[in-house]
Amino acid sequence: MSVLTAAAASSVRTPLPVLGRDVTVPLVTGGEVTYAALDYAASAPALQRVWDDVAAYAPYYGSVHRGAGYLSQLSTDLFEKARTTVAEFLDCRDGDQVVFTRSTTDSLNLLAAALPAGCQVFVFETEHHASLLPWRNADVTYLDAPRTPEQAVATLERALAEREQGPALVCVTGASNVTGELWPVRELSAAAHAHGARIVLDAAQLAPHHPVSVRELDVDWVAFSGHKLYAPFGTGVLAGRADWLRAAEPYLAGGGASRKVARRADGGVDVEWHDSAARHEAGSPNVIGAHAVASACKALAEEGFDRLVARERYLIRKVREGLAEVPEVRVLSLFGDDAPRVGVISFVVEGWNSSHLAAALSAEYGIGVRDGLFCAHPLVRTLLGSEPQIQGECGAPEAAPGEKSLNAIRVSFGAGTPDEHVERFVGAVKELVTEGARWNYRTEDGRCVPDTSAAGAAAGTAAARTAAA
Repeated sequence: MSVLTAAAASSVRTPLPVLGRDVTVPLVTGGEVTYAALDYAASAPALQRVWDDVAAYAPYYGSVHRGAGYLSQLSTDLFEKARTTVAEFLDCRDGDQVVFTRSTTDSLNLLAAALPAGCQVFVFETEHHASLLPWRNADVTYLDAPRTPEQAVATLERALAEREQGPALVCVTGASNVTGELWPVRELSAAAHAHGARIVLDAAQLAPHHPVSVRELDVDWVAFSGHKLYAPFGTGVLAGRADWLRAAEPYLAGGGASRKVARRADGGVDVEWHDSAARHEAGSPNVIGAHAVASACKALAEEGFDRLVARERYLIRKVREGLAEVPEVRVLSLFGDDAPRVGVISFVVEGWNSSHLAAALSAEYGIGVRDGLFCAHPLVRTLLGSEPQIQGECGAPEAAPGEKSLNAIRVSFGAGTPDEHVERFVGAVKELVTEGARWNYRTEDGRCVPDTSAAGAAAGTAAARTAAA
């Protein structure tokens, strides 16, 4: 892992302004504290610039593509310019299409619906469910979790070499939503193309942290979500080659996707669909969401990924070194401690149920992290060596405080994270592990929550007095 000098560290410590940076939350032990949002991998806060751009446009909001009025024309221009901005952000090739969707999940389901007949799909079991599950109705091969980047490439090459002739697609993540580790996308792309297959990149966790170039990575498609790219306004992107998308039936049938509709003499309907991205954007598009994504793309590009990556490496080092000082903590990894990664770190703590620790971090320190299996159940179970259990919301096993953890804790951060947030997090983990929680917790609807009963409050007050003494 890269170690920054003091001078270099001071030059990268300024976070980008985000909404919610001054929000305070109540503590179960009394008082309030500024909220430490460390769940960026699920949804990153909106950049202040994105919010300002959306607010500036909002009074001019109108329908797109077919309206004759000034606001409709302005909105149409804004929507199409957003498409151009995203294409530039991704360094798309001439002829590539940028389709606006709802999310990465929606984008990959769209591509799954556009697969040509007989297409074989290859996907590692380590993927997020958004890129693991859309292919279930196709001829899909799930590949075992690799333990090195080189093994990932070799595993894919063997699988592709054994496949039958015909169209094929490889789906791979750019950065794991569990371990944060970067995957060898360029090498996997080369392997796919050498065997006549195409490749789609799930860049949901990569695009907010590192530059993504369709040309340099040589991927056929890339998908990402606005809500992870500091633009949480309900828009995603699928960008890449147009041929499969043009040949497929529209993802949704309706207005906007159709060029011409006519009744037939037999009472049926003939439809001529658009060849452009509009083919898969039926209905009134999310203009504000597309504008927000474009704004975020501009903001990150103008800030410069060199600076953003350097600052994030500094924060990663602070978290990893802090957790390393707690012997009970085990950080989860596929590729090893030295693997390059983004600001996503998952871990378990000996003697703690992860839901209990996450609840205590929130209730007693105002820190928001995530616990569970992170919608990547096969991967987390592989890393934990556990068997499937009854799951709660998106993979939080039902377990009481003190029971062995069947899930993990994930801390994630990015361009808007202040130093104090990660410092508070590391300090809180150390304090909870060495001194225990200051409050009683109970299981409610499968999750650990502070016990707000008189007995729980009394126990918490007593614990707080003891800690203060």
